Amino acid sequence: MTQQDARFEDGGDRPLNLGALDAEDLQVLSTLAQDAIFPASEMQWLAKDRRFAVLLNRFRWEDQTAAERRKRSVERVQSLLVVDNVVRVASQGVERGDADTILSVLSVSFEPGEDADGAVILTLAGDGAIRLQVEALEVSLKDVTRPYIAPSKSTPSHPA
Repeated sequence: MTQQDARFEDGGDRPLNLGALDAEDLQVLSTLAQDAIFPASEMQWLAKDRRFAVLLNRFRWEDQTAAERRKRSVERVQSLLVVDNVVRVASQGVERGDADTILSVLSVSFEPGEDADGAVILTLAGDGAIRLQVEALEVSLKDVTRPYIAPSKSTPSHPA
């Protein structure tokens, strides 16, 4: 029996529930979280639980081709991005005092440390970043609502 990799078309309209335990897996999550937006008030670090979570309004990149093919509007979905094993959180260019500030995810990456430790970096539009020092890489991305029509009704565009 031959094993075949999954394709975007195989995903259908099912909610995502993915995990990343290495940098390669994290790149997949980063692609899916790209252009997600969230108010600063939707970030939370639970120091006692060593967990950082953010509720994102994620563009459904995995559905873009199907939406174009079916001539329907592009969609967003609320997703929970969770980073476990977090021992320290730092940010740059993020206005902590204004909880209504809207932030936009450009990428999620991993900078390895000495052993299994390192840092998960959430790079934000406008030169902002959130650095999560972790003892081991463990990140999940899970859709928690039904998809909804993107208010802009268009695919996010990227500067060249």
